[in-house]
Parts: sequence; C-alpha cells; structure tokens
Amino acid sequence: MDEKPVPSSPAVSDRMSVARRRDTAAEMLVRREAHRRGLRYRVDSPLPGMPRRRADMLFTRAMVAVFIDGCFWHACPIHQTWPKANSSWWANKLLKNVERDRDTDRRLDEMGWVVLRYWEHEDPVEVTDHIEVTVRGPTRGGSGA
Repeated sequence: MDEKPVPSSPAVSDRMSVARRRDTAAEMLVRREAHRRGLRYRVDSPLPGMPRRRADMLFTRAMVAVFIDGCFWHACPIHQTWPKANSSWWANKLLKNVERDRDTDRRLDEMGWVVLRYWEHEDPVEVTDHIEVTVRGPTRGGSGA
C-alpha cells in the first residue's frame, strides 16, 4: 500500500489518532449484553490459522467468530462516507479492509467456523439475540469460550 498521506488538517489527524481498534462503544454494548446472558467468549482473540487477524468475540467451543464492523472502516452500504482529501488512498485502504473481511470469512468457513458480522449501528440486543441463538443452537455447545 502507498505511504500514508499527510492528514488534511490537525483536527482530522486528532480524530483518526483516537479511533479505537477494539473496545468500541458498539462492541462493549454487545459484549455486556452477551455476558449478562451467561455467554462466555474470548475478546480480541487471534483467529485460528490467521494470527494477525482477530475476532471481536470468539466462542471457541461453538466455533463462532463475531465481528462488530465500524461503518467507516468496513464500508457500510448505509453509512459509508468516502473522504474527499487523499481520496484515492482512502478508497484503496477501505476497499482492502472489505477484501480482507471477505477473505477472513471464507477461510473461517472452510475451517468449519460460523462467522457472524454486524454493523456498529445495529441494535445490540437484537445482535446478541442472534449470537445467542447461534452459539446455543442445537448443534453447538454450552456457553461459548
């Protein structure tokens, strides 16, 4: 990938420097709700066979990997914005994120994992409902991790 571009303003630089890679507000809401329901999971855990890639929540016994994707970083079809400054660099960066997501999904699926992806704007209770049904489903076991 090209060298990082010069930030378009100090405000943009400040905003990007504090963007969280993990423990985002959306992740925390889903994790708290899942924990409240007795689901146990690993947080920010390396994926099997992909040590540089991580799941937001990993239910190892049930073989379920959960990702809470940020609308900006993962190109949400509803809320995606494309920066005007350094636009070609950002387009390349964000499209590579999406390609990596699809590659991760494919590789996990080939290993027998269930991949659940949600957008940060989705209702955390509904997200947790779906996670719980998947993790505790008839062919899956226990509370998760």
